[in-house]
Amino acid sequence: MDGTKLRVRPRTDDDVEACVRALAEVHHRDGYPVNWPARPGEWLVREAVLGSWVADLDGRVAGHVSLCRAGEGDLAPVLWSERNGTSGEQAAVVGRLFVAPRARGHGIGALLMARAVEEARQRGLHPVLDVVASDTAAAALYDRLGWTRLATVGQRWSADQVVTIHCYSA
Repeated sequence: MDGTKLRVRPRTDDDVEACVRALAEVHHRDGYPVNWPARPGEWLVREAVLGSWVADLDGRVAGHVSLCRAGEGDLAPVLWSERNGTSGEQAAVVGRLFVAPRARGHGIGALLMARAVEEARQRGLHPVLDVVASDTAAAALYDRLGWTRLATVGQRWSADQVVTIHCYSA
């Protein structure tokens, strides 16, 4: 990898500020997240977290991913469980995935996804995710990694915002 040092490790409280800076770059460039959170650090450190990881590239936080229990509004766990005749509680939701623009092209997104999937499997859970349809780069990553698109649906996020979502299963 041309002398670059890349590693994926558990996120610590000390990483959150650097993650927020990287997320702000991603939001500015790609529009993710669609609605910038009032408290981005809290948005990253959401409830029901089974694990969160960062990718370090040459000692700097370059990407992030979390694995969580299904929450209200998560469509993929419902679709996956209906399709497989099981409970949505057997699913784990991959989320908060982003790679800083400066760090793209090193396979960081795939490495972070692999870590989240590994954690889900170790816990006996099936990884799923929801992604905004306009995030074509993320959808292309999930397709490349062999994830199955379960459905594309409209989801009401507020009284005046309906967003098209792709639901995926590993």
